[in-house]
Amino acid sequence: MFWSVVASISCVKILLIPSYRSTDFEVHRNWLAITHSLPISKWYYEASSEWTLDYPPLFAWFEFILSQFARLFDPKMLNVTNLNYASPETVLFQRLSVIITDLVLAYGTRECCNYLSASGVRKSSKWGSRWGSPAAILQLLLLGNAGLLMVDHIHFQYNGLLFGLLLISIARILQGRCLAGAFWFSVLLNMKHIYMYIAPAYFIYLLRNYCFLVAHPGASVQWRSFCGTRLAKLALVVISVFLVSFGPFIVLNQMGQVLSRLFPFKRGLCHAYWAPNFWALYNTVDKIAAVTGTRLGFHIPQERAAMTGGLVQEFHHSVLPDISPRTTFICTLLAILPALGKLWYCPGNPLHFVRCIVLCACGSFMFGWHVHEKAILLIIIPLSLLAVVWKKEAQVYLLFATVGHYSLFPLLFTSFELPIKVLLLVIHSTYAFINLSNLFDLQQHRSFSLPLLSTWESLYVLGLIPLFLFENVVYPWSGLDTRLPFLALMLTSVYCSVGVTYSWIKYYWHFLTINEVNHKRKAH
Repeated sequence: MFWSVVASISCVKILLIPSYRSTDFEVHRNWLAITHSLPISKWYYEASSEWTLDYPPLFAWFEFILSQFARLFDPKMLNVTNLNYASPETVLFQRLSVIITDLVLAYGTRECCNYLSASGVRKSSKWGSRWGSPAAILQLLLLGNAGLLMVDHIHFQYNGLLFGLLLISIARILQGRCLAGAFWFSVLLNMKHIYMYIAPAYFIYLLRNYCFLVAHPGASVQWRSFCGTRLAKLALVVISVFLVSFGPFIVLNQMGQVLSRLFPFKRGLCHAYWAPNFWALYNTVDKIAAVTGTRLGFHIPQERAAMTGGLVQEFHHSVLPDISPRTTFICTLLAILPALGKLWYCPGNPLHFVRCIVLCACGSFMFGWHVHEKAILLIIIPLSLLAVVWKKEAQVYLLFATVGHYSLFPLLFTSFELPIKVLLLVIHSTYAFINLSNLFDLQQHRSFSLPLLSTWESLYVLGLIPLFLFENVVYPWSGLDTRLPFLALMLTSVYCSVGVTYSWIKYYWHFLTINEVNHKRKAH
């Protein structure tokens, strides 16, 4: 029934075609025009629009291929000077392009589900064998992910395609096909460079498990010897993909220009809406300190208090030290090092590789520079695979997914999308809570708590309801939206950052303290 599920969810996506479109819609339309109308030598120089091409070259070629079909719908959308062009034909084409390329997500999901079924890493419970296997639950968690539906099919992006490539890569490595996994991840990196955040997990796992061979398989202690031939094969696969991607721009001597587009550090520490991470809490403490200091008679320059103005620029903190890109890099590196160390010293467990991907994504989300709220999906999607295998990860997934998807609500701010985003979140969360709890034979749980969650965790999740009511009922009706226009966004960011931070710490502790023997036994 897999492809029936894909078809059914695709019908839902078609119904979302008339919904709100963000500026990302114009971004990708402009990239269609750039790659179709201009020679390759001008792709990364064109600046008629503020939405310049800032994705790696393979994504530019993807836009070029799409443009060959776009001209059949409306050739005017491919005119570089037609800024903010959105004819009905243009809207239809771009929406359909996202739906069709989601077939890559479907294929990646199927490969992961097939691995889960074939490996026997998680057997069905009595309930699961009757109503749905772990693989069946996983396919709906991925294909019906509320965040992907909101970000791709309302807000507008191609994350389904990209996460499909990620899932294919993960599936290949789980299957023991390391070179294929490295190839697909290299393709993904050259489609969108944000995935470099999880590249350390790939590097450590492939180096340890592919390039170091077990010298004495039957020995009680398995010594590993380095294999230079395998390292050369791995390097050849990765370098070949990068040469195909960046080769033309190396020949044109434009690598400096391309890299300046890919890494624009002038955008500031935080996005207009703070992603729910450590820096949101940091900014909040700074804002509270500034307000308190002002009331106590200290002089706080107004221009230094602009961090909470909701704009995308470089700003200074009012009281706390300013944060530089170098600082965020160091914090991110320190955040992921323990996970990488665990992955290195516990080779042979492929699920540890997926866990390390999740923690690398968490580290970059928590401490990265100019993190977008949509990056929370880089945590939720791979964590879905683990949620149907292990109870502890199911618990963390429910927190991450519920809070993370709620944190995406500010992306869809028009009244038409209000019931849609609520419905998507409620359906996905309800399905996840019911099916994951039953999968682990937990049909009976404590009173006053949600399935798989503690009482305090349940109270926190249910606290999203009064937060939503305040932001959408009390806040606009009281007139606070005119006096404090950034308040609702700040409340969402801060509240969700508490849940994300708690989930990150809880999952990190789980990963570092896993007992390998008991872990393998209980997973079955």
